[in-house]
Amino acid sequence: MKKRESFNSRWGFILACIGSAVGMGNIWMFSTRVSLYGGGSFLIPYFLFVALIGFTGVTGEMSFGRATKSGPVDAFGYACETKGKRKAGEALGLIPVLGSLAMAIGYTVVMGWILKYMIGTFTGKTLAAASVDDFAGAFGSMASAFGNNFWQIVALVIAMIILAFGVGKGIEKVNKVLMPVFFILFVVLGIYVAFQPGAADGYRYIFRVEPEALADPKTWIFALGQAFFSLSVAGSGTLIYGSYLSDEENIPAAAGRVAFFDTLAAMLAALVIIPAMATTGAQLNTGGPGLLFIYLPNLMKSMPGGALIAIIFFVAVFFAGLTSLINLYEAPIATVQEKFHLGRAAACGVIGVIGVVVSLLIQGIVSQWMDVLSIYICPLGAGLAGVMFFWICGKKYVQSQVDKGRSSKFTDLYYPICKYIYVPICVLVLILGIVLGGIG
Repeated sequence: MKKRESFNSRWGFILACIGSAVGMGNIWMFSTRVSLYGGGSFLIPYFLFVALIGFTGVTGEMSFGRATKSGPVDAFGYACETKGKRKAGEALGLIPVLGSLAMAIGYTVVMGWILKYMIGTFTGKTLAAASVDDFAGAFGSMASAFGNNFWQIVALVIAMIILAFGVGKGIEKVNKVLMPVFFILFVVLGIYVAFQPGAADGYRYIFRVEPEALADPKTWIFALGQAFFSLSVAGSGTLIYGSYLSDEENIPAAAGRVAFFDTLAAMLAALVIIPAMATTGAQLNTGGPGLLFIYLPNLMKSMPGGALIAIIFFVAVFFAGLTSLINLYEAPIATVQEKFHLGRAAACGVIGVIGVVVSLLIQGIVSQWMDVLSIYICPLGAGLAGVMFFWICGKKYVQSQVDKGRSSKFTDLYYPICKYIYVPICVLVLILGIVLGGIG
């Protein structure tokens, strides 16, 4: 039997997991929600939910992957094999794998936008528009059907080349460079913004606590959604990265570091974006692509040294997006390898062709595409992985897997909290997403 690939070092694995978690949600959604839901009033429940989901879901998916040394299909199959239902388990395992592929395809479209804007910061094209309406028009043209074919394909090819090198030589090496550089660049931006007139108003805005916002159920609901999706629990990416881990790794400690650095990335983005908006008196009331591709470029154009700021910002955003894209494509690539016994490069080729064709076709509807996935497929995948590991595999198996690599036994509270709180939370996220039209 061919030896399974693995990460070469502890920090290589942790940085890869941080890379999978740090993405557009940290940059274009977190800042907006901090702004809309009372600053510190949003941060309080957000930190609580990050701690809970990091402790339960992230630790669980990593442990499940390492225990089975496989992706979701074989992991779910193993769980159900104990009940004589392996085929049913494998079929259910396809849900998070196909969800990861579909999410990767949608993300490819977004990465095409980011790459075009990043290159444009060097040529001057990104900040060339004369007004916010012109920025909106340029983005609308790019985000339309077949509006950005070239850069989208380039972004996908870059990801596939990295993935073709494998886990240790590709995913790990790239994350070891891109993640530290991302954090350094955002710290540089944060320091720059701190010295701009009016930035203090932005900090007050971030850390204000409004009792009425804290008492509003929507603040807690969207804090839950932000934490859940930011930590990438979906039964696929975190599970597959866990499958490349050695038995010597202390998974709960690793999950804690991932949760910490993912939160740090979101806070750094907020400490750049919100004070930057405050320096011009602008109110941050829009999130999503519009913030990144319309309002921030318009703001940067008017800032001292705006051209350099735009370069630093979009390079950092591209790095964050690329590490997430790599993670999203990894589960389907690994599944093709496992099920069809293909080499790494061939599996990347198969998934890459699917990615190119479908991503080109969905350019005009990518927003709706991603909404369906975040509302239905991601929480469903996370919930299924939770049911398989915590309900079907059972307490003894779970505790033994979580304790591997630790010098002392992990808390006895872990299993009941996961079984009776985390798994129902996955169901709750699914229901709330359907009712509210998405909370991620």
